[in-house]
Formats: sequence, structure tokens, C-alpha cells
Amino acid sequence: MRSSYRDEDVIFLLKDITGLVQPQPAKEREQLIQSGKHYCEMLPVEYKPSAQYMKVYREALEHYSRTVALAVGKLADKIMALKDGRVVLVSLARAGTPIGILVKHFIKMKYGIDVLHYSVSIIRGKGIDDNAMKYLLRLHSPEQLLFLDGWIGKGAILNELRRALVHYPGVTDDLAVVADPANVTKLCGTHEDILIPSSCLNCTVSGLVSRTFLRDDIIGKDDFHGAVFYKELEKDDLSYDFIESIEGGFDINGTIPDSRTEGLGIDEVKEIAEYFEVTDINLIKPGIGETTRVLLRRVPWKILIDPRYAQDSSVSHILRLAEEKRVPVELYSMAHYKACGIIKRLADA
Repeated sequence: MRSSYRDEDVIFLLKDITGLVQPQPAKEREQLIQSGKHYCEMLPVEYKPSAQYMKVYREALEHYSRTVALAVGKLADKIMALKDGRVVLVSLARAGTPIGILVKHFIKMKYGIDVLHYSVSIIRGKGIDDNAMKYLLRLHSPEQLLFLDGWIGKGAILNELRRALVHYPGVTDDLAVVADPANVTKLCGTHEDILIPSSCLNCTVSGLVSRTFLRDDIIGKDDFHGAVFYKELEKDDLSYDFIESIEGGFDINGTIPDSRTEGLGIDEVKEIAEYFEVTDINLIKPGIGETTRVLLRRVPWKILIDPRYAQDSSVSHILRLAEEKRVPVELYSMAHYKACGIIKRLADA
């Protein structure tokens, strides 16, 4: 799979399907998803950020690069302690890919070890790419593999990973993430709902690679899951600008508080569902990263912001997107999350 990342930074175990799939607008996709079509059988039209939104992104990168850098360092230290240096990083495409590169670079800087880094597809309701797993296990022992992602919202992908890895004995179902406000993994940089600036954009901070795709007419039984390379966006590519901005805050002696909120994020999500009478919990996307995704590629019904963070710069991009897309914002107290996106129900969409 092509990408704008350097070959030594990541190996994408994906099939290049550039030109084979026509991206669809958010509203069209949402109607199909809620009618039963799986999201992985379609690709969204990539959001073209406005000048004002890019200004907000730049401010977010400036304000939060140090926090993210410290969380990446803490995560890398936990990984090295767990794996004793014998680790092969396997990031979940696509949000996990820049995080995998950052962890790889931090390990090289602090420990002098150049670990291998792959990126593979996992899809909710479909599982992990079996052909990619077979490929990895031909080259590496199961104990070496460790999966990474950017953040955990309510834990759906972690649960998907755990179900899938039952079929691969010896592979740990731990998921390493920068931020885990859901409180479901110890292998994280922080349990706070921090802004990871790469969540603000799509392919232009992810090596110009689309989200992953799986449909029988294009992906054969022996193929990796697919993705598109957006060569036409090369002039807008900020993938290494993001990486280098975070690396500027790397500190081998730095630390970040290990505070956590009691209880599980999923319980709070269920409370939100009950309060707003949302019968499908999949329509609720908690956390800064997931809320941003809702605004970028779904059809939002409502955005919730915890009142404590209404003026916080970590949600500025969310408020800007909501304004651009005319999505109502409501203040709602949350213990684990600063923001939450709720997708429109089909009857309302």
C-alpha cells in the first residue's frame, strides 16, 4: 500500500484500491449504514477543511503537542516494560498509524532499538484482517506482536480485537493507546480525554491513506483489506508536520499524571443513551477523537460538551466544525469525557 510515510516508518498491510471505489457524501452513507449496509463497504468523501478550521488545528497542535508527546513517551515506556524490548508494533489503520510511528521513534530515541512497525485493518463487526495476521505470524512470533491505536472512545474496537485474537494463540489482546478515557486498558499514556491533534483531520495527517475498506467484489479471499491513496492531496499533506510537532515535545525524563476517573466510560455512554432516548448505542461516540470523527464523516444529530470544558481550547475545533455544519451543541456533564457526538437516527436523517 502506498502512503506518504517513509518506508522505514511503517509497512501498510493493505490492498491499494485507488480508483476502484467512488467516495460517497456523508448523508448518503449514513442512510445506507442505518439501513443495514456496513460502513466498511463504502468510503466517505474526505472533508476539505476551511481556512478557519486549519487555524484551529494549528492552535491545537501548538497547545497540545507537549501533552501528547509526554503521553506517547509514557506509553512507549509501558510497552518496553511489558515486552522487554522484543516488540513488533502493529497499528490499527488509520488512526493508529501516526501513533505507531511516534512510539517507534520514541523507542529509538530513548532505548536505541529500531522496532518494526506495521499497520493493519480491523473493522467493527468484521474483525481483524486475517490475511494480514497470517502474514505477520509467518514472520514474527505471536508474543512479539502488540496492537496500537490512537485513543479509546467507549471500547468497541478493543472488544472487536479481543474477539478476533482468540483465533491467534499467543498474540496478546492488549491494545496500546495514547488516551483511554473509557478506563478499559492500563496500556495507555493517559486516562484523560486529551486532544490528539491528528484526530482533527483525516488522511492529511495519516499518510494520505483512506480508512479501510472491505467488499467482496473488490477484496478477494486472499487479499488484505483495502484502502485508497489520495495522491491528489499531496500539496495538503501534513503527516510529517504532525509527527515532527509531537516529537518536538519528546522528553525521556518527562512524565504525565496517571490520574483516572473511577468507573467505566461505557456506563456513562449508556446513561447518555437513556437520557437522550437513543436506542442504538453505536450512534453515541464519546471522547474528543470520536466526536471529531462524527463531525468529519457522519451525520451528527447533537454534540455534547462537558460544561467544565466549554471554553477549553481542546474542544475549539469541535465547536468550529459544529458551527460550519450547523450542528447543535449542548452542555452536558460527563465524568470521563470532554465531548460526545451523537449521530442522527435514520428517521431524522
